[in-house]
Order: sequence, then structure tokens, then C-alpha cells
Amino acid sequence: MLTVVHGSESSNEDAGAVRSLLDEIVRDGARQMLAAALRAEVAAYIDAHAGEVDENGHRLVVRNGYHHEREVLTAAGAVSVSAPRVNDKRIDADSGERQRFASAILPAWVRKSPQMSEVLPLLYLHGLSSGDFGPALEQFLGSGAGLSATTITRLTAQWQDEAAAFGRRDLSGTDYVYLWVDGIHLKVRLEQTKLCLLVMIGVRADGRKELVAITDGYRESSESWADLLRDCKRRGMTAPVLAVGDGALGFWKAVREVFPASREQRCWFHKQSNILAALPKSAHPSALAALKDIYNAEDIDKAQVAAKAFEVDFGAKYPKAVAKIVDDLDTLLEFYKYPAEHWIHLRTTNP
Repeated sequence: MLTVVHGSESSNEDAGAVRSLLDEIVRDGARQMLAAALRAEVAAYIDAHAGEVDENGHRLVVRNGYHHEREVLTAAGAVSVSAPRVNDKRIDADSGERQRFASAILPAWVRKSPQMSEVLPLLYLHGLSSGDFGPALEQFLGSGAGLSATTITRLTAQWQDEAAAFGRRDLSGTDYVYLWVDGIHLKVRLEQTKLCLLVMIGVRADGRKELVAITDGYRESSESWADLLRDCKRRGMTAPVLAVGDGALGFWKAVREVFPASREQRCWFHKQSNILAALPKSAHPSALAALKDIYNAEDIDKAQVAAKAFEVDFGAKYPKAVAKIVDDLDTLLEFYKYPAEHWIHLRTTNP
């Protein structure tokens, strides 16, 4: 169910880089999750009426392609879905009119609250990472979707097979130039609440952006990340030129072990939040302006000058906040060594 996701030219890093890392994948997950359930619903309907035939032995209820695409609004954005079309030739004995198939899933999805629409795709991603689609099915299908236990089992098996195939696919020849990494906590309670989704998104030399790998793990655990990286390397992945992520991730120790040639870029979105947390609110406006002078500088030399100015202006009163810049300055400014048109994407986990 995972497809290549092409990047957008627009970027709004101040609107939440952590979330935007997965926006496109979440939207695609919502679309594919809904499409798979609609196909399963139609298959169950056709199976239920398989014995009804005309005088020539032809089935009265059959698949007949797809309806035109329609957009369904979710919290992840509008997703386009083509619902399967059913040709039902049966005649209602009372009304004399043709029977019609009506999906119980699509109206239910449309009625979902924004919060539920946000949770469902993330549960789908959890299923991809763990093979456990139970939480997603429970929230998505509920008790009123009209699917039999057999159909739900079939749908679960389909998702599990596709998730397994995604996790086994050959990565040789991918040659990722950039890799964005993060640990995303689900907004729902799972069995092990400290677990999160470890996500890696890569971009190839031709500009194609795609989900590289996803698994359940611990955000700050280097071993969780090392397991993921080792598996990718075993399947043929080579070292990315540059990896971008939050400095608190266990990823960095892991990538130095598995792909020591990869360069490191710390996420400015996370770093900015950490710095502001070490400052009184009264200092936030001036600090934000000073930080923007660093990562919006014309080149690395001017960025270093701006960083020194930040140290001079805030160092005496707020040494802990300044240390967060000074200690990581090299990895915060690494993005300046790459093409200028890439900078806006490389300085945060917002590819």
C-alpha cells in the first residue's frame, strides 16, 4: 500500500515540521486504507449474492469497474477515492425497482470527527510498522460498517501481506541523497505507550521522495534505530549523503555505526523549541528573531556571525540556552554546504 510520495514546492516550517514530515504519507495512508476497505465491502456484498443468477446462469450481482473519483475530507487533507461500482440486476419484489448497493463505509468515514480522521491514518502506519492492524480496524470499521468477520479477516491479511512486502523490498539502487528521520508518538493508547513510530523518509537523486522504512521502537534508543538501519543496509540501502533529525534521537549513535560516512544536520524546528524552553517568555521574541538570523543567513559565514551575536546577546543571562546553539553549531549549519535551493528542506524535518 505504500507508494512513492512526491514532494511539494511549498513549505511552512513554522507550522509544525514534526507533523509535516508525515503529512503526505498519512494522507496517502488514509486514501489507501479507505480504498481497501471499500473493495472488501463490495467483495463481501458480491459473495453474499453469488448464488443469484438469471435464466442463463449469469450472476445478477457483479463488479462493474469504479465510480468517478470523489474527494473525502480528512484532517490529513482531502483524499481522492474511487469506490468500486456494483452492477446489481436484481428487482425488488415489492417496489419493482432495481436493487442498489449502498456503501456503509464511505458515509461513516465522511461523518468521522477531525480527531478520528487524524488518528486513523496513524493507526494505519502503526499497522505497517508492526503488522498489527487491530487498532485501526477497530476505530475505522467499528460495529456499523456491515462487514462480516470473514471479510475483516481477509482485509487484515491483505494489509499484513502488503506491509510485509514493503518491509522486505529491495533497497539496492535507491541511492538516497537526503534522509529525514523522526520518532512519532501516536495520539492513541497502544499496549506499550512509550513506543513510537520510527520513520525514515528519503529523497533520491532525481528528486523522488518516499518512505524508506517505518517500525515501532523507542525514540531515544540507539539500538531501536540501529536495528532499523541494519535491516535497510542488509536490503541494499547505501549511506545517505546527509541525515536530518532532532538531536535527541537515538538515531545519531546508530547512523555513525551503520553508515559512518553520512553527514548530520540537526533539525532547527526542534532546536528552536529547546532553546525557547530555556528562556523566559519575555525573551522569546528577540530570541526567535536572532535564531532566524542564523538559519536564514545568506551563507555559512554570515550564519556563524549571527550565531556569535546570539551568544553575545544572550550568553551572560541565559548560558544554558546559548549552549544549545554553541554545542551543536556545526551540525546546525551543515545544510549550508548543500545547494541553496535545498536549504529550506534540509534545516528541519520538513522535507
